[in-house]
Amino acid sequence: MRGPEIGMIFQEPMTRLDPLMRISEHFAEALRTHEPDLSDAEVRSRSIEALAGMGIPATRFRQYPHEFSGGMRQRIMIALALVLRPKVVIADEPTTALDVLVEAQILSILADLKANFDTALLLVTHNLGIVAESCDRVAVMYAGKLVEEGPARDVFVRPAHPYTRELLRSVISLRTTGLQYIPGAPPDLTDPPPACRFHPRCPDAMQVCATKWPIEQRVYDDQRVLCWLHGPASEIPPGGTEPLVREEIAVAEEA
Repeated sequence: MRGPEIGMIFQEPMTRLDPLMRISEHFAEALRTHEPDLSDAEVRSRSIEALAGMGIPATRFRQYPHEFSGGMRQRIMIALALVLRPKVVIADEPTTALDVLVEAQILSILADLKANFDTALLLVTHNLGIVAESCDRVAVMYAGKLVEEGPARDVFVRPAHPYTRELLRSVISLRTTGLQYIPGAPPDLTDPPPACRFHPRCPDAMQVCATKWPIEQRVYDDQRVLCWLHGPASEIPPGGTEPLVREEIAVAEEA
């Protein structure tokens, strides 16, 4: 499935593009691996067409990765992901280490990708501004677990999970007058906290949060959240809604 069905745009192009291979060889390898019957002319034509869509002229087709800027290398990675015409493209932090102007260009290309290629885009990022600008739906994860999912606008306007709420409060803007942050540190994933992984840092933590993983609930119109604040009363044990004080949290972590 990797290639014809699912394309991948990696975070750092220089770690994914072979420095000893010309750009033309990267495209030829990808195309011939999945479509071995293509002629040399067809391989060249498909490759140049994909690069042209990213604004890279055919005159640079046989150059090496180090001869391109960071933004152009990222465009090459996008072209490589699209040359096999996949149904889904996964973009892992596609604008990391790029300046603001180049970042805007890459985001514009990704928007055109969705519109013109009829391709679904899965964007993996910690940049909430990019999510707000580029995504239709957003899934929020904490310590490897999904905690909230829904339409991007709805999640930003009325976050249902405490982690989403605190994450949005921590964003710096032109109106920021003081720095907000989530106390504590992310957990060790080799030995995560019991039950809800956010409960040691959660300002709304209850007794039940340290003992039972929350049940998925649908809230508002089209959001789903995994948090006992929205959990069914029938599933919460007696005393489970009592606040979990910090001393009890430390005991729960040691246990």
